Amino acid sequence: GVLNVFQLTIISPEGEEKTKRIPPEEYLQIVAASNFKQRSRMAMLYYHAERLNYAVVGTGNKNEHEQGFFVKYGDGGADLKPIAHLFKTQVYQLAEYLNIPEEIRKRPPTTDTYSAECTQEEFFFRVPFEIGDLVWLGMERGVPVPEIAKATGLKEAQVENIMRDIRQKIRATEYLRMEPFHLDTKEEVVL
Repeated sequence: GVLNVFQLTIISPEGEEKTKRIPPEEYLQIVAASNFKQRSRMAMLYYHAERLNYAVVGTGNKNEHEQGFFVKYGDGGADLKPIAHLFKTQVYQLAEYLNIPEEIRKRPPTTDTYSAECTQEEFFFRVPFEIGDLVWLGMERGVPVPEIAKATGLKEAQVENIMRDIRQKIRATEYLRMEPFHLDTKEEVVL
């Protein structure tokens, strides 16, 4: 089995860092508060979209959408998700092709939830997108692990670990991509 140990790092205004383990209840409180922020933001977007007769366009890419790095009914809620099929590295390539200013393209993606600086790679994905995307693409296309290792400069065990991590995240977050459960009204419900 997997043992999850939750830690909280606090950074003082002077830059001093303190890390402490926290119990699951405290971790869940932090997650709930963070998710509330994302859902509040989405509620505001829908308010303005409905007021102006617009649609809400989601910004999630394949990495975020498939591995569950979004909040259900928060940043995962949208009427249209035009880049949900693109790897993060492909989004960067598209941005360059569209002449998006470099200062926007080069800005590291962050969780945008906590005051301490933390990239998405550090917080969730755990490998640089350039590596993770190549491993994932190879995995999807059935490329043998030794070939992926050679193309990425990684050891075969590292490739296997990345593949396992991707598969596990996709499985563990399947509920985020599912429609809400509802009762089938064709069958009699006995109360």
